[in-house]
Amino acid sequence: MQDLMNITFFASIVCFFIAAAAQMVGLIFKKARIAKAAWLLTSVSTLVLACYLVMRGVAAGRLPLANQFEFATAFAWGIAGMTVFLHVKMKLDWLGAFSVPAVFLMLSYSALLPRDITALMPALKSAWFGLHIASAVISYASFAVASFTGLRYLVDLKHGRKAEEAAMKQLDYLTYRMIALGFLFLTVVILSGCIWAEQAWSSFWSWDPKETWALITWIIYAIYLHLRINKRMAGRKMAVFAAASLVFVIFTFIGVNQLLPGLHSYK
Repeated sequence: MQDLMNITFFASIVCFFIAAAAQMVGLIFKKARIAKAAWLLTSVSTLVLACYLVMRGVAAGRLPLANQFEFATAFAWGIAGMTVFLHVKMKLDWLGAFSVPAVFLMLSYSALLPRDITALMPALKSAWFGLHIASAVISYASFAVASFTGLRYLVDLKHGRKAEEAAMKQLDYLTYRMIALGFLFLTVVILSGCIWAEQAWSSFWSWDPKETWALITWIIYAIYLHLRINKRMAGRKMAVFAAASLVFVIFTFIGVNQLLPGLHSYK
């Protein structure tokens, strides 16, 4: 079983690498056949990675979200799944050129982490485990996609496509919707985490580094939504905001774990 899981995991990395290259070639050279093949390969790669997560979950007897490796892998799958969904739903042919390389990089990072299946530590044995961490996967993946759509908006502006007003407004609005979705699920993460922490450590909030940076990230995106909804801000400034804010997500996920050890520093 372990050998099959390893083969499936590394096969998904190879598939995403090829898919990322095909996505870039299809977008740059505008080759319809290559673009179609790239999306087919992206979909297959996403399915292969999903199979790996299912196999790992069955082998572990729990959701495969208990450590840094598992979360990184699930995070990568979340980005890939949202990318495929948005492509099918909205025909965003360009999105894969941004998101699929990011999925490959995230999987490459996870490949450097210990892949041993371990039992849940006592603090993680809770009914809140699935809701809390699965919500984080959805939240982070939504913020990542929002960053990519924000970058696409900026690229279009730089190349003088401002005249395509309808398309630019759609892109701007999609960025807002993805951030709103991510913010909703990050709120669930924080609230469920508070309840879970009270059960595990008898305190709703302990200013653990992961908690603190999750709150900082929440505040950053709350500012975006405030500017968007109450100040009616849109366009270039908000695209820059959306693209740059992903730094806080990545630091909360990777940086805190590596640099600021605490209660949430799971390996």
